[in-house]
Amino acid sequence: MPSWNELVEEFERQPAEFLRRRLQDSLRAIGDRRGGRNVIFYASAFLQKPDIPQHMIQITHEDVNGFMSCLYGMNWKRGLTLILHTPGGVTNAAESIVGYLYEKFRDIEVVVPTFAMSAGTMISLAADRVIMGRQSQLGPIDPQIPMGGRFVSAQAVVEQFRQARKEILRDTRLAHVWYPILQSIGPALLQEAQNAIGYSERMVANWLARRMFSRRQDAHAVAKDVAKFFRDASVHLSHGRRIDREEAKRQGLVVEDLEDDQDLQEAVLTAYHLMTIAFEKTPATKVIESNHDRRWIKNWHPVRIQSPRGN
Repeated sequence: MPSWNELVEEFERQPAEFLRRRLQDSLRAIGDRRGGRNVIFYASAFLQKPDIPQHMIQITHEDVNGFMSCLYGMNWKRGLTLILHTPGGVTNAAESIVGYLYEKFRDIEVVVPTFAMSAGTMISLAADRVIMGRQSQLGPIDPQIPMGGRFVSAQAVVEQFRQARKEILRDTRLAHVWYPILQSIGPALLQEAQNAIGYSERMVANWLARRMFSRRQDAHAVAKDVAKFFRDASVHLSHGRRIDREEAKRQGLVVEDLEDDQDLQEAVLTAYHLMTIAFEKTPATKVIESNHDRRWIKNWHPVRIQSPRGN
């Protein structure tokens, strides 16, 4: 497998043709190693361009257009190998993507070269199996909601309200201490947080029971427990917490080791390195590309504000 530096040197000699040709070679090799399957690589530049608007690098509803474009003309009977590299994004968008893929493919596997976090983890949990390497990681799926100009855990909002209620019932003199906090939460935000928690957990549990755990007699019970584990912010404490493949296996997920097939590992990591080069060297912020030479690219062109003439 070529090193990252060797790939960069080759890129510098013939940038556009190099990326297109080498990435297609890698995606086709992945499809061949997985028995002639369709391959889609969904990746974003969240590591290379962390300061750009979040909708440019997160999972959004617009991504469905990219999937539609790249899946056009595929043989749906061959199954899908979806390579994911994403920080996550909009839960409803993940639901739309999964629903679309379910309509097309009877068998879906997800490969995680490094990161498939948050809504990316949700999509991974909707697959029939996940392929992970030693460096790969999933993450918690606890919903994040806007509050005070930033995003906070929906579960934290609910638990803070419960803590306030408990302390006030024990000692009513504490009501004035909790009042400004409860006022900022408000009944609407509390209800929204509760709805978000129930929505994400039930959706993922249904996906797990329908696909990954479908052959188990206790599919629905196990799916519910696994969905709760991935959603429970009180267990993970951080939305960005690393959940590696060993922990995923302990939860009962169907996980294959990327290192078990050296040719597959080389093709996956080469494709991943090529994508990072594309994000570093081009305006691309999000790419969806198939092994049938179809691609959908989101670019970011920052607006430059020119100083008035003479300044």
